[in-house]
Amino acid sequence: MSLMIYNSLTNKLEEFKTVRPGVVNMYVCGPTVYNYIHIGNARPVIFYDMLKNYLTYIGYKVNYASNITDVDDKIIKKALAEGVSEKEIATRYENYYHDNCQSLNAKRPDFVPHATEYITDMITFIDGLIKKDYAYNIEGDVYFRVKKLKRYGILSNQVTEDLQEGARIDVSSKKESPLDFSLWKKTEDGIKWASPFGEGRPGWHTECVCMIDRIFNGEQIDIHGGGMDLKFPHHENEIAQSEALRHNNIANFWMHVGRLDVQKNNKSGFEKMSKSSGNMILVNDFKTKRELMALRFLIVTQPYRNNIHYSEELFNQYLSEYDKYERAYKQASLALDYNRINEDDILVEDKEEFISYMNQDLNCQNVMTLLSRLLKEVNVCLRSKDFKRLSQKLNMMKQIFDVFGVMFEYTPLTDENRKLYESWEKAKSVKDFEEADKLRTILNMKGII
Repeated sequence: MSLMIYNSLTNKLEEFKTVRPGVVNMYVCGPTVYNYIHIGNARPVIFYDMLKNYLTYIGYKVNYASNITDVDDKIIKKALAEGVSEKEIATRYENYYHDNCQSLNAKRPDFVPHATEYITDMITFIDGLIKKDYAYNIEGDVYFRVKKLKRYGILSNQVTEDLQEGARIDVSSKKESPLDFSLWKKTEDGIKWASPFGEGRPGWHTECVCMIDRIFNGEQIDIHGGGMDLKFPHHENEIAQSEALRHNNIANFWMHVGRLDVQKNNKSGFEKMSKSSGNMILVNDFKTKRELMALRFLIVTQPYRNNIHYSEELFNQYLSEYDKYERAYKQASLALDYNRINEDDILVEDKEEFISYMNQDLNCQNVMTLLSRLLKEVNVCLRSKDFKRLSQKLNMMKQIFDVFGVMFEYTPLTDENRKLYESWEKAKSVKDFEEADKLRTILNMKGII
């Protein structure tokens, strides 16, 4: 079965085909770096990291780009409040962001473009839109002329007239229409650049278009991703600009990840995380590798297009799940290590089952069923000492968790620890429980079992 992906642009499952055979060009909208990230921000990071893992697993060469927005009103506001430069704020929180990603075992993308490195590209792009009459300059502020683009709304499946009717009255009376969005902001506060339109800085919606354009040499890319909340207006406005200037919609496949909502204080339902609600859970709140991997396990195995209803109860459930798999992983690895089994084969039917589930729009929920079966078989093989089959089942389990990006730790036995383990096994076999308990405590303290 071919890989099927739900395409947000067409609102249907489609067979995944790439522009160039064997190569996936993928871009995902990254963070605006002005604060620590919460676990809702971490959800897309984890999902698209897993997606790259899987595409690589089935043989694709993946070129993955995810940007850093390092110029924004929020960054400027924070810099002014602290009396430091915008660069200092952006650098500080970008470093925290990368640290959080690493702690969640999300690898750094192949390209991490910064908005401030592409200002010249943005100015050229905006100037091109003005020359094509898709944008207009009013006293140094440049806006995109939405009504001129007939296909505006193709991603969010909205009609321009309906949007116009429901639009809020904009604070700027200069715009031709409330729907017209900012491409360049005239400003006297904060960081700014000279341009043909006057001193200012770019609008958010233009940044990603220009970064994609340069990184991927103006080609239509295979996947553009982000959180569901970016579908409109951000991604819609990206498409609008690219349609106007490049006559394409940027990507063949658009993918969107649902929100991670948290339980309300009164536990009567779930709500979006926000500062005003005081309900944010930061990645920094998870202190141990066990907690971080349980969080990743939870996020990666939920239906990616649906919202996650996160609660302490759900997290604790995944802590238990993680512990269960890690315990089996360590015991099996230890048994194979002690018995010097060094096979890396797997059963073809197990791999085919894994791929068949993942090819159904990344159906990690069905993969959990497979993992549950593999776990039972690992435990059976441990009891029966069928080490060849144990190796096959453990290797398949490892491959799945590698794609998921969920790590377990196992340190191969040293000669000293091998003797300890052998003594423990012997004590158990002769039912010397006192000695076995003593040796078990030592092995446990060493992190071997």
